[in-house]
Amino acid sequence: MFLISKLVWIFCQPLSLAFLLVFFALIAGLLRWRALSIVAATASALILFVTLYTTAGNLLMQGLEQRFAKPAADPENLQCMIVLGGAFENEVNTARHGIEFNGGADRFVEALRLAQKFPDSRILVSGGDGSMSGIYEGDAAASERFFPLFGIGRERLIEETQSRTTFENAVNTREFLASRGLSHCLLITSGFHMPRSVGIFRKLGIDIVPWPTDYRTDGQVRPGLDFTQPNLNAQNMATAIREWYGLVGYYLAGRTSELYPD
Repeated sequence: MFLISKLVWIFCQPLSLAFLLVFFALIAGLLRWRALSIVAATASALILFVTLYTTAGNLLMQGLEQRFAKPAADPENLQCMIVLGGAFENEVNTARHGIEFNGGADRFVEALRLAQKFPDSRILVSGGDGSMSGIYEGDAAASERFFPLFGIGRERLIEETQSRTTFENAVNTREFLASRGLSHCLLITSGFHMPRSVGIFRKLGIDIVPWPTDYRTDGQVRPGLDFTQPNLNAQNMATAIREWYGLVGYYLAGRTSELYPD
């Protein structure tokens, strides 16, 4: 399942689809299938235009982010928090033995803030090497270097180092929580990733409080054209599409409680 999902994403993300359609259009042209060539080329151009020069990706991202609102205030007490991996540049960290973050860094910034405010809370970081090669350290391993830099003792950390997917995050986390008698933890992950994560955790009967962070939109996106930031538009489109692939795939596989949890 893990390798299948990786391969599907390689070929089915928007820019890959656009390339494959151009390639098909070229082959169809060489074979004198003029109508098919035109259709494939037109579809490729449409995908590229919508992805790069419209707000479609940002609208999809915004919908995911707004599915679970972050509570207006911090909890009065906090026993534990679960931080899902996906925030570290694992290839770079493995090679340089440093602490390099990607765009999901807010997951760990928020966890650090809460850990300092609630000194008795435990921090469970769930994240192994999600690459196809399996040769890199994961977020859980990198967190062991990150948190102590800010005065968070290693004894407060629970490192789940084996998971490669969100489903494995939840399965492995359930075992760690049960063995330590922890429950009603905050679930900290990116806003766009929260619907799929909550669906999986609910399906497994894990008692969590959604705590979204790492927002990529301002919540006020409207349908329209946007020629100012094609790179960001493409990135948000790819991220949102990937989440929807995950939501649909996990639902069909029976791994989530509902298609679009709320």
